[in-house]
Amino acid sequence: MKRLLLSLLLTSAAFAASAETIGDVSTTFKLLSPNDKVVMDVFDDPDVGGVACYLSHAKTGGYSGALGFAEDTADAAVACRQVGPITFKDKIDKQDEVFNARSSFLFKHVRVVRMVDVKRNTLVYLVYSDKIIEGSPKNSVTAVAVPTNQPIPVK
Repeated sequence: MKRLLLSLLLTSAAFAASAETIGDVSTTFKLLSPNDKVVMDVFDDPDVGGVACYLSHAKTGGYSGALGFAEDTADAAVACRQVGPITFKDKIDKQDEVFNARSSFLFKHVRVVRMVDVKRNTLVYLVYSDKIIEGSPKNSVTAVAVPTNQPIPVK
């Protein structure tokens, strides 16, 4: 069990490390501890060159947030955009998790899943939050159209 938890934490850290924070705004003032914030991160799709995803998510402040024990809310949004020529390193899965970040001490994550709409030659990205016992239906979706002369190579 300890190995499983360690593996999950290391996997989450690896995905989270690939995101770059580009800014944040405070949403709640706290006098002696960090404010609650909305954080803006960006990450590149690991399998599709030329696509970057901008992810905004809530970050709980206070002493528990500063120590890493707070549970962030499930509020998140994603906007993925073509930022260069679209290239595929290899065939991609029709549905694949491309980002995962911890949003509580142990069991809650913000996840971004990429899905392929083959009929419309489009990459669709969904952000949501999950938890071992109870996740959240809050979600956000964005899409990146791939030029019609460049079929998406699906496994």
